[in-house]
Amino acid sequence: MVHKRFIVAGMVATLFFTACKTQNIKMSESKEEKTTNKKVVVYQVFTRLFGNKNSTNKPWGTIEENGVGKFNDFTDKALHEIKDLGVTYIWYTGVPHHALVRDYTAYGISNDDPEVVKGRAGSPYAVKDYYNVNPDLAVNPANRLKEFEDLIARTHKAGLKLLIDIVPNHIARKYEGKNNPEGVKDFGADDDVNVEYKRDNNFYYIPKTHFEIPDGDIPLNGEKNMLVDGVFDENPAKWTGNGSRKAKPDQNDWYETVKVNYGVRPDGSKDFPELPAGFDEKGYEEHFAFWQDKEVPDSWKKFKSIALYWTAKGVDGFRYDMAEMVPYEFWSYMNSAIKMKNPNAFLLAEVYNPQEYRNYIRLGKMDYLYDKVETYDKLKDVIRGKSSPDGLSDIQKGMSDIEHHMLHFLDNHDEQRLASPEFAGSPERGKPLMVVSTTISTSPTMVYFGQEVGEAGNEDAGFGKRSRTSIFDYIGVPNHQRWMNEGKFDGGKLSDSEKNLRDFYKRLLNFSINSSALMGSFQQIQSVNRQNNAGYDDLIYSYVRWSEKQKLIIVANFSSEKTSEFELKVPVDVISKWKLKDGSYYVLVDKLYSENKTYFTVKNGEGIARVKIKPSESFIYEVN
Repeated sequence: MVHKRFIVAGMVATLFFTACKTQNIKMSESKEEKTTNKKVVVYQVFTRLFGNKNSTNKPWGTIEENGVGKFNDFTDKALHEIKDLGVTYIWYTGVPHHALVRDYTAYGISNDDPEVVKGRAGSPYAVKDYYNVNPDLAVNPANRLKEFEDLIARTHKAGLKLLIDIVPNHIARKYEGKNNPEGVKDFGADDDVNVEYKRDNNFYYIPKTHFEIPDGDIPLNGEKNMLVDGVFDENPAKWTGNGSRKAKPDQNDWYETVKVNYGVRPDGSKDFPELPAGFDEKGYEEHFAFWQDKEVPDSWKKFKSIALYWTAKGVDGFRYDMAEMVPYEFWSYMNSAIKMKNPNAFLLAEVYNPQEYRNYIRLGKMDYLYDKVETYDKLKDVIRGKSSPDGLSDIQKGMSDIEHHMLHFLDNHDEQRLASPEFAGSPERGKPLMVVSTTISTSPTMVYFGQEVGEAGNEDAGFGKRSRTSIFDYIGVPNHQRWMNEGKFDGGKLSDSEKNLRDFYKRLLNFSINSSALMGSFQQIQSVNRQNNAGYDDLIYSYVRWSEKQKLIIVANFSSEKTSEFELKVPVDVISKWKLKDGSYYVLVDKLYSENKTYFTVKNGEGIARVKIKPSESFIYEVN
């Protein structure tokens, strides 16, 4: 079982936040202005796993048995190699201090009850103290914040920017802000616990009712622990993170967390000011000004203080967990405040409801949202034989006004690993998906550590099971460890196929961040090639990208078995836009592997290239 949560989240967001209905927003016909003239590539690392050299991988293993990575494992060499892969941002996942099962009382940290912690190492979504960092990640836990500040400095020195998580919808059941700045009170400190709801309460309550631990196995695999006694002291009980209003949540609920109240009443109505009509077209400065004389719920102020605290420490942006479970008015309030401090802050949100995308971008002032339920899900269906790639064109057309804001990924800490049998089945079958995901739009690309060396997530870690690399346990990541090579970060233990795979990712990502065409226009050429084109298999997908300086023709073969050979057609309207002369002749050179070349002629206004493409192969042809 995993903490995340797409089916549950969609249901809860629909039922609970009825107040977050989509407004009638004026749709722009023109493509929105790009915030950068180069592609952005985000490299996500699960911080506690990245530097772990221990390969014991015992299910339910302790930190002593299975090891853990530290901030200090991100050496100058490691960061250089990440940047050299073609990365511009690194997302350090799981940095804020969250609940875990380990004794840190010597450092003034209370023990967490295993009955409300998932796994030994704990969920990064159950934050216990937002003003400090996970003690597991420090060589000296007493000095843990300084060790992270040093990592911020090393990251910037390497030419990278960094993100950390903020989890606004819920916090750990036992939140203890022992490092609060002066004047900042703990969540719930001033709550009226005798009522279910009050605007300035930080939580929702079930008055006069004790919390009860959910039924099921205690998450320590039967090991004895003095805190495992069938009781967790929470009186009155609070609503659970996913919106469950039961004093005894189900084991499939997010029982390790409590829901934060943002001034949304239990019936879904809003208890705060709404943005005036037309604010979808206004910038962050005007959003910031709007909130200056408004009274807002206390939780809004607390999370704004948290974000500005980390911004002041040099964090370049945030990834917001389950952002759609929090009203977009709050995001307008907080994101505009962040942008006033750092106009270049990178603000990425986890949103899964396409009907809400434009609200969170234009009203919530998000820079980027996950493109999960559209592009990711479509690519997954294609490689699993459930769909043809033709529908990718409709997805791009449908999001043409916001495509720049939709971050693309194929692997992350919540999803099944790309190379796992449950997804692509092998790293090689994932290659054409990665080419399309990276090059089909101007949006950022995200890679999850280990993806570039074919990590398949095969471990039974204990609480976390195979196909996903566990985020709840102390565990090693085998393929990544072979690249890490005992801290040398030179790939010394990789197999030849793993080295070739990483070389493929390096070529693709570095090309993407330097290509002007990938920040330019898109047009599908799939439909014209699917009509009466002998040899153009139904698992081939093609499109063009261009700028004033560069013209690209991209072809991907999603079949893992069939070589296809055909005449690729570039339609008349594209040739006209490219201003290519009839009768002209060009060489097409693949930007991934320059030895792959073919010839391109323009005849009767149409471009034609003879293409032979092997299983799981892709070409990014530049017109020369």
